[in-house]
Amino acid sequence: MTRRLLLSHLSLMLFVLLALEVPFGILYARSELSRFSHAAQQGAMTLAEVCEDKMEHGLTADLPELARAYGQRTGSRVLVAGNKGTVLTDTAARAPVGRDLSAEPDISSALRDQPAVSTRSEPSTGRGVLIVTVPGGSDATVACVVRTVYALGPLTARVHATWLVLAAVGLGVLAAVALIGFALARSITRPVQALERATAQLAEGRITDPPAADHGPPELRRLAASFTRTATRLQHLLQAQQAFASEASHQLKTPLTSLRLRLENFEPHLAPCAQDSLDKALGELERLSRMVQGLLALARLENSATRPEAVDVNAVVADRAAIWAAFADEQHVDIIASGTEAVWVWAVPGALEQIIDNLLSNALRVSPPDTSITLAAATTAREGSRTPAMAELHVVDQGPGMTETERHRAFDRFWRAPDADHDGTGLGLPMVRQLSRASGGEVTLEAAPGGGLDAVVRLRCAESRTRQELGSTPADADSAGRPCLHTTHSAAVHRP
Repeated sequence: MTRRLLLSHLSLMLFVLLALEVPFGILYARSELSRFSHAAQQGAMTLAEVCEDKMEHGLTADLPELARAYGQRTGSRVLVAGNKGTVLTDTAARAPVGRDLSAEPDISSALRDQPAVSTRSEPSTGRGVLIVTVPGGSDATVACVVRTVYALGPLTARVHATWLVLAAVGLGVLAAVALIGFALARSITRPVQALERATAQLAEGRITDPPAADHGPPELRRLAASFTRTATRLQHLLQAQQAFASEASHQLKTPLTSLRLRLENFEPHLAPCAQDSLDKALGELERLSRMVQGLLALARLENSATRPEAVDVNAVVADRAAIWAAFADEQHVDIIASGTEAVWVWAVPGALEQIIDNLLSNALRVSPPDTSITLAAATTAREGSRTPAMAELHVVDQGPGMTETERHRAFDRFWRAPDADHDGTGLGLPMVRQLSRASGGEVTLEAAPGGGLDAVVRLRCAESRTRQELGSTPADADSAGRPCLHTTHSAAVHRP
């Protein structure tokens, strides 16, 4: 932002300087040429009058010395021609005496009593010269013609020096404006940078360096003060919620456990006809306990600000599939973890394990006997794509599946399918979504081919350099530069 403000100041000042200095330089160059031409013309006319006077008194022999003296005094070349255009003298000795120059445009114009002033480049040297040709005579009679030739080099050097002075002045002004603009830009951007740092700290959970409310423009001061009040309020609310999440688990466990014990103590004293009601009450109490634990877990998850770390998806899949295999055995369900290559992704520590546990728990509730649950991870990176490389974890069951409307509502808290015959709390999938988003990914439910449900968790692939720093094997280095690192290991687990 500082650079942009400074560039805007400099661009505006540069435009002003160009608008002022360029026209001034052009006008100065034109005025200097006009002044020089006028002075040369006046001098030539004076010399022509003297030459005419010499010719009238028969002193034509004095013309060469007169022309030479004038040329030395003014730094010009002088040519004097008679009334027929023949050369009488030439200080440059380029035209011999007696040569007829009446056909040349400037000489012809002067013989008609019309002065001629022009600039051109000499063919021999390529340097610019000013040529002034004037008639010498009284009334309408032209007794002689005087041509003076001046080199424009000194005038051009003087004009160039003026341009250099203008450029130096412009650079000096730009330097002064740059210093002033930088100071002004810093005074504006310093409070903005402080707000940016405070916002980043607030995103991490706590502000350690609040923005100062006594620096910068009044608008930024008011903004800093409002931000500090809002951040303080949010911190208090977060601290209160964290305190509730940490204390409620202890405060709620005790009465729920006590209530369960009291209900179980009724069992010996109840009539057989009331046993079913007691079992249902105990079941609801167990569901309430799980619901409380799920709510507390969600609260702790929403309050946490843990940074994602690189995790091998297939390693976690193999580990969780081995743990859940015993539970799946009891329901005669196979758990198949397909994948023999490591896929590294960014995930909050422990999030991937909880995601797989919740998805497997839901899949086991709806899977009929003699079916299977498949866990598979794969990358979706495209060669040359600018989008970050992603990895997909699929948990596919062979249960009854869901309609499209039910798949969209499944992530609402406490929502359960209308035909659900299990005792779920409706918090598993919301936790999966929260964990996925905290890890920088997303989760969706899709219809599995052939029936059932396909839960797809998409996470960002970790860079190979980061994985190597975390302790990848030498074989992993061969895959550096690819979107996701792959290493071979065993990952298939199923029911015997």
